[in-house]
Amino acid sequence: MIFVLDYGSQYSHLITRRIRELGIYAELVPHNFPLEKLKQASGIILSGGPQNLSEASALRIDKAAFSLGVPILGICYGMQLTAYMLGGKVQAGKKREYGPAEVDITKSNPLFAGLAGKQRTWMSHGDQVVKLPKGFIATASSNNCRIAAMTDRKRKIYCLQFHPEVIHTPNGKKMLANFIKLTGAKKTWSMKDFVKKQVAKIRIQAGLNRAICALSGGVDSAVAAAIVKKAIGNRLTCVYVDTGLMRHGETAEIKRAFKNLRVVDARAEFLRALSGVTDPEKKRKIIGALFIKIFEGEASRLSVIARSEATKQSRGHEIAAARKGGPRNDKIKFLVQGTLYTDAIESSHSVGKNAAVIKSHHNVGGLPEKLGFKLIEPLRELYKDEVRKLATLLGLPKAIAYRQPFPGPGLAIRIIGEVTDDKLELLKKADTIVREELGKLSVPPEQYFAVLPDIRSVGVQGDARTYGHPIIVRAVQTVDFMTAHWAKLPYEVLERLSTRITNEVTGINRVVYDITSKPPGTVEWE
Repeated sequence: MIFVLDYGSQYSHLITRRIRELGIYAELVPHNFPLEKLKQASGIILSGGPQNLSEASALRIDKAAFSLGVPILGICYGMQLTAYMLGGKVQAGKKREYGPAEVDITKSNPLFAGLAGKQRTWMSHGDQVVKLPKGFIATASSNNCRIAAMTDRKRKIYCLQFHPEVIHTPNGKKMLANFIKLTGAKKTWSMKDFVKKQVAKIRIQAGLNRAICALSGGVDSAVAAAIVKKAIGNRLTCVYVDTGLMRHGETAEIKRAFKNLRVVDARAEFLRALSGVTDPEKKRKIIGALFIKIFEGEASRLSVIARSEATKQSRGHEIAAARKGGPRNDKIKFLVQGTLYTDAIESSHSVGKNAAVIKSHHNVGGLPEKLGFKLIEPLRELYKDEVRKLATLLGLPKAIAYRQPFPGPGLAIRIIGEVTDDKLELLKKADTIVREELGKLSVPPEQYFAVLPDIRSVGVQGDARTYGHPIIVRAVQTVDFMTAHWAKLPYEVLERLSTRITNEVTGINRVVYDITSKPPGTVEWE
């Protein structure tokens, strides 16, 4: 067991995830987690965070944690906090470091075992350690940071100013693996164990009640439904709400792919609710609120149907089994959602509740205070690639397991500004072309789509002046969607995209390509 103390970094859970990838069970806990529990850990990791130690409100740690004899790894703010608490000095650097940085390994450090003397890393800090605490030695430096790593082997404390957990630090996973070796932790974590634990947890949570699942056809909701189905069987009903905000042909595809699916046509309702709304946060929350309202209504209808069917069936295996455990409740009390960890932390739902809000997720920030049902979110602690592995493990079709990611609010957040029928039609046509062309590549990017911005520009088509919309093409390469690189598409592919979109989609006269990575941008535009 390794505990990751959360100081509010957007990457706090990513650290936990990386440790789990290495086969070690890791858990993200609040920064003030009790010492008696920390004593039970094989290792402790102090995450990064948006804190400034010169401020009284900055999160600290009980100094006694450094005397537990448990190996500690401090990352970014975790390193600064370690230095500050143990008598070192931290101050603002002459230059801030945000992005790639080359680090020179200057002295032996167990974290760098098996690595070359120069390492490409990812920095994200303004403050830095300028004076070492007693007992520490500096083991690495960069151009803008004299102490980029420090260790106190006697107390088993190891610190890095850069982020080993992100893919932008190529050998970061090796550094984490080296730390695990220092802890002596045993490899006990697997996806099979995760499924077993979630099924047991859901059975206790749901009891004999019924549940409804917001099935979109994507991998997240499909896997969530599969796990809950294992737990409560036919007491789960899957419902698909046609918001009108899906990609071209997607609703028909979902109907073909899933049997016994209840479909609710709510296209007109969503368009009315979004009329005149331009703020992305408002759009997300309106969609989330309406989504829940519709589900509450559908749950009520399904409860009536279930009670009617139960009355007709005087006997039956499932009813008899339910009676043995107590009276059966045919009212739907739970909503199953495929919320991932990235959704939760980007909505500032980190364990320590100290992360900066990037955007609200429709499954998180848009929920009303008083739901008509409680939530079951079996994937809340997982990342996208872990969910895909689960999909394969659970026997879901490959087409679902590796389907292109698609946001819950749908095309509403890929249309910048007000959402209208005309704009939806433009975007759906352009997005279809993007998916067709990039899907032909031998190794397509992990995600690619079109965005319709709220601007227009002058163009010339057929010797006539046009005043149309541009389309932004977005394609990224990523492992976990916490960080991402823009995809370096061949020029001929970009040319085909531009030619096809401007020729085939009336109203579009310009195509641009987004070359922003995450960070500083996000994958989605809104």
